[in-house]
Amino acid sequence: MKFVITNDDGIKAEGIQTLSNLVEGDKWVIAPNQEYSGCGHQITTRRGIGVENLGDNCYSVDGTPADCSRLAIQALAPDVDWLLSGINAGGNLGVDMYLSGTVAAVREAAISGVKAIALSHYIKNPQKIDWILASKLTKKVLNLLLTKELPKGHFWNVNLPHLQPYQTDAKIVFCTPSKDPLPLTFKIKDNLYFYQGNYSQRQKAKDSDIDVCFSDNIAVSLVKI
Repeated sequence: MKFVITNDDGIKAEGIQTLSNLVEGDKWVIAPNQEYSGCGHQITTRRGIGVENLGDNCYSVDGTPADCSRLAIQALAPDVDWLLSGINAGGNLGVDMYLSGTVAAVREAAISGVKAIALSHYIKNPQKIDWILASKLTKKVLNLLLTKELPKGHFWNVNLPHLQPYQTDAKIVFCTPSKDPLPLTFKIKDNLYFYQGNYSQRQKAKDSDIDVCFSDNIAVSLVKI
């Protein structure tokens, strides 16, 4: 199989390096040259998109994750079987999917008829991500999803839990994305409005992806475009 790997944290992020190291065989890394977290499904249409060939099927793109997905499918790796996006440093649960560049890349792939998986890692501040454990959990998920039927017009959205140091594994749970809004307030200073909120305190409807991930399991959702 031929894989394209992208993200929204930028081509130098530890998450995409972890994901790339997991994938064997024919793989192409086509990712933004800078961070685009929270950019949603933004695309670049009013200027040319710079693409730098770094060698070994690796391309740094002066554009968004959705740009990377389009370039991969239409120009750089047109016969790709799977597009993988991540591993994002931070959760993309429930309504986060509308904001996420990570998810936008796989949504764009699904629109083009390419199978795709978004992979993100929820963060319990002030804990740091254990990328070795994240690699183990991601491998477990990929071993399952790459062999599972994916209906046309759908993609997989995966969120890894933030486990404690003594925890070494997590259960894969198929679940529905939460529809609850993010808990947001604003702090006003010098006529500027700053977002405030506690991600870990958001609502978590029973058996939703938020409930599953916050309960230290791997949340896997089948999402329709």
